[in-house]
Amino acid sequence: MPRDSTATREQLLLAGEHLFARKGVDGALTREIIARAGQSNDSAVGYHFGSRRGLLGAILDRHMARIEQRQPPGPPPDDLPALVDDLTRPVSEELRTADGRDFLRIIVQLAGSAGMRTHDLPNPLRGSAVAGQLQALERECVKTLPEPVALERLSLLISMLTVCLADRARRIDEAQLVLLDHDDFVANLVAMLTAALTAPVRRTLNHPDT
Repeated sequence: MPRDSTATREQLLLAGEHLFARKGVDGALTREIIARAGQSNDSAVGYHFGSRRGLLGAILDRHMARIEQRQPPGPPPDDLPALVDDLTRPVSEELRTADGRDFLRIIVQLAGSAGMRTHDLPNPLRGSAVAGQLQALERECVKTLPEPVALERLSLLISMLTVCLADRARRIDEAQLVLLDHDDFVANLVAMLTAALTAPVRRTLNHPDT
């Protein structure tokens, strides 16, 4: 790809990240992305990414590639707290960069489509180390929980993780108060997520009619 084309593609990626994070993956307009990227050609997104959805996919792919590079070596552990830690720390590193924080503010919008309840993980999760960690978490959870409860908790874990990271990303970007430094924040988040997975099951009480 010619150098100027590569530069344009990068500008569109950065512009897409910024606007998808702040205006929403459905709210950001293609013309706004093109304008923020400093482009005058209305077909720039289509030329480089095929479509607006293609741009979103390229953003997700490049950040998932960074997260994959941070994964600990070896197979997933068979210990629940260690698994939650392995899942949380690599993605939490995205908090350290501006484009990483944009990514975290984007994925929270997509958390409901993670597919844990149906065992149908979407790209770019499919085949990733993150997918392997989620599968390992499911194996550990079903040892002590009914499968429907385990899947529900894992779905909620994804929502909790992405909401917490997106909120901190936004607070950092807007120079708002954060109470913990990065390492303490991540350690506290891991502890909270682990506690959510291991909480006792509360049975539904059937009250007699009165």
